[in-house]
Amino acid sequence: MISRIDLRGDALPEGPALRALLPRADFDVAAALEKVRPICEDVHHRGDAALIEYAERFDGVRLDQVRVPAAALKEALAGLDPLVREALEESIRRARLVHSAQRRAPHTVQVVPGGKVTEKWVPVERVGLYAPGGRSVYPSSVIMNAVPAQEAGVGSMALASPPQADFGGLPHPTILAACALLGIDEVYAVGGAQAVAMFAYGTETCAPANMVTGPGNIWVAAAKRYFTGRIGIDTEAGPTEIAVLADDTADPAHVASDLISQAEHDPLAAAVLVTDSVALADAVAKELEPQVAATKHVEDRIVPALKGRQSAIVLVDGLQEGLRVVDAYGAEHLEIQTADAAAVAERVKNAGAIFVGPWAPVSLGDYCAGSNHVLPTGGCACHSSGLSVQSFLRGIHIVDYTREALADVAHHVVTLAEAEDLPAHGAAVKARFGWKVPGQ
Repeated sequence: MISRIDLRGDALPEGPALRALLPRADFDVAAALEKVRPICEDVHHRGDAALIEYAERFDGVRLDQVRVPAAALKEALAGLDPLVREALEESIRRARLVHSAQRRAPHTVQVVPGGKVTEKWVPVERVGLYAPGGRSVYPSSVIMNAVPAQEAGVGSMALASPPQADFGGLPHPTILAACALLGIDEVYAVGGAQAVAMFAYGTETCAPANMVTGPGNIWVAAAKRYFTGRIGIDTEAGPTEIAVLADDTADPAHVASDLISQAEHDPLAAAVLVTDSVALADAVAKELEPQVAATKHVEDRIVPALKGRQSAIVLVDGLQEGLRVVDAYGAEHLEIQTADAAAVAERVKNAGAIFVGPWAPVSLGDYCAGSNHVLPTGGCACHSSGLSVQSFLRGIHIVDYTREALADVAHHVVTLAEAEDLPAHGAAVKARFGWKVPGQ
């Protein structure tokens, strides 16, 4: 059901050569970009009319308006299963605990007497949040996007989620209920690239946003790339992925269940086990069969994901080699199921989030750990972080110098300006001292 890659015996290559040996899904955002371009520009020129047309074409629903009425949000919350509401409220509570600790305070550095630089943190003014609505419903993604934005102090936020034919053209009611719990009252029944375009350009109904965050399919990722530079984005989220670094102390039933838990997202989802134990590899492969047979979404998601080129059991010579492999892979979710897992986790350099030991499965992080589950995919963890309060903040330097402090460094400024052949830069300083800079 899952292939093997044997990296034992020979010395592991470095950098790109090692990454090329590891499994990865095909996810061609560049090719999708050309297909979303006309959709985005159509929304630019026709606004809500284009959004309504695309809802009918792509989602099979005919909308009268794209904004969700306030009454629908209240109705969705009132009709929410009490157990689901309790779970969502606990997820929100824990997420707030973690994300509120990420707030940043202004910080002033006294560079010299009379010269100081302060860095203040200012939230973006308006954010568009995206909650997917394809194969599954993701109220957890509403929480993971909204809570850090709220804790950052974002003043205006709107959420888009695809219209559902089963619910009269509204987004899934659990999505709407999550919005109501979080106090998000501006919600749109819009999906895909057209939702990103709505936030980027604005329409008659929806004001433009400064930033768009949230996971989505390849069309959402392509639209984010299309608008990079016009708006801020969190990441071009690709198919979800899990890597498990494990030794012979790991429970194969746990490892198999965790691989399956990610595979049920999507046929392109990646499930990777990295281990130096052939016995564990054999046991996990054996465990997959009955566990897969006993669950849901088998033929349309789990089996294609586990059999796909993006999933594999990777055999290595030892823990050190295993660490090199998982760092080269840069997993969205990385589980450490080894002896002394906490110490091993400290040695990892590249991962979106790390889950330590047998009692911290990725599923916990998806919902109720308090951490954020909007994480970099496709190896982007080597340069990017998951969504956080910091994602919604901008650092602004405030430079405050007295005449004396400028005079003390003016000759250095002029010298550097002349070294760069930018004499007007130096002249701007000289003008403050009657064209004679102290020290020159």
